[in-house]
Amino acid sequence: MLGEYPIKGRRAADISASIERAVGEGALEPGQLLPPMRELAATLGVNPNTVAAAYRTLRERGVIETHGRRGSRVRPKPATTGREKVRVDVPEGVRDLADGNPDPALLPPLASAFAAAAERGDREPVLYGDDPVDPELARAARAALDADGVPAGPLTVASGSLDAVERVLAAHLKPGDGVAVEDPGWGRTLDLVPALGLRTVPVGVDDEGPLPDDLRVALEGGARAVLITDRAQNPTGASVTAARARALRSVLADHPGVLLIEDDHAHGIVDLPLHPLAGVTRHWAFVRSVAKAYGPDLRLAVLTGDEITVDRVRGRQRLGPGWVSLIAQRAVVRLWADGAVDGTAVASAYRQRREALIAALAERGVAAHGRSGMNVWVPVPDETGVVARLLHAGWAVSPGARFRLSAGPGVRITVSTLREEEVGPLADAMAAALGPVPSRSYV
Repeated sequence: MLGEYPIKGRRAADISASIERAVGEGALEPGQLLPPMRELAATLGVNPNTVAAAYRTLRERGVIETHGRRGSRVRPKPATTGREKVRVDVPEGVRDLADGNPDPALLPPLASAFAAAAERGDREPVLYGDDPVDPELARAARAALDADGVPAGPLTVASGSLDAVERVLAAHLKPGDGVAVEDPGWGRTLDLVPALGLRTVPVGVDDEGPLPDDLRVALEGGARAVLITDRAQNPTGASVTAARARALRSVLADHPGVLLIEDDHAHGIVDLPLHPLAGVTRHWAFVRSVAKAYGPDLRLAVLTGDEITVDRVRGRQRLGPGWVSLIAQRAVVRLWADGAVDGTAVASAYRQRREALIAALAERGVAAHGRSGMNVWVPVPDETGVVARLLHAGWAVSPGARFRLSAGPGVRITVSTLREEEVGPLADAMAAALGPVPSRSYV
């Protein structure tokens, strides 16, 4: 059953670590059946309760899943095999359109904002017990949320969108709970959910956001939380429209006990209006990051939600990092106050690059998606073949496997730095990569 790989250990922690290490190294493959607990206990010479505790730890960490009498298996997509491994190594001389980064030329300089924040910190040192949220940041963030129709609620600050999402999920869910996620969706989220011991439940996406019927099926099937990207969905560029928001709110209204998490990570780089869903369910969280508009190294996201959710997040945060640096918070306030980012101009630049590529692909008979944000999603019949042919032609794009559960194959093209003169050659290369492979004869 386990081939040549021996599970080792006398304590539950050692046994679980041994199995998880084997999964990470590929010695235990996704879907592989683990030995029954009593059988493994006899082999190791330990109490069956010790093995049961080890298996329980592995389930909670999202490494294995148990199906009653059918036994325990390595999860089909175990948390220890991150999607970051599904990547393209970009050789020298190949144009990298796979990294998902914003255009550095559109990011603001940070030196003066941080210098001002640090100077204030010298005058008024932040000490243990101080308010973890800068009042000026809270006021500015709340005003922007009010303008976008996000319901009133307490506010806190996390170290980026993913940190906020993780803390909210951990505040409400227990291992084994289902989380409805967009499919295709952000690869880091698709890794995070099973890493927390939770189940991913795929919900299809079109240009207007998550599909209401798919969401209804997921919630009726028992999913206890749902993650939705309001705009610039990664990888498809979907943006929730007013009509889609009404339909999604209608579905959520039938499941008021579901935890709703909205990710507005692209605030400041999109020119489409926000249509929030928050407030339909009892527990909700709305996350707004500054990374895309102001720089990925600014690990800061504003989180608002219902009182219970935010209070739980704050409580757990106090037990760990305590707070997000007040120097970073005050620097962001300074950037906002100074108008360091011209959101209209940035959104226009990304829109022009997306639309130019989508139009060029359409002229060549290639369908593509990208209503907002920095990425274009191209459905393809064979990801591996298309990625390889594009790489050979001098273009690196991201394979869709990083972003999919059960959705069809595709590739993601990051257009944030795409130059006008590159659009035609890239479209030509994509059309050629999707065309028939020339037949060869051998003598």
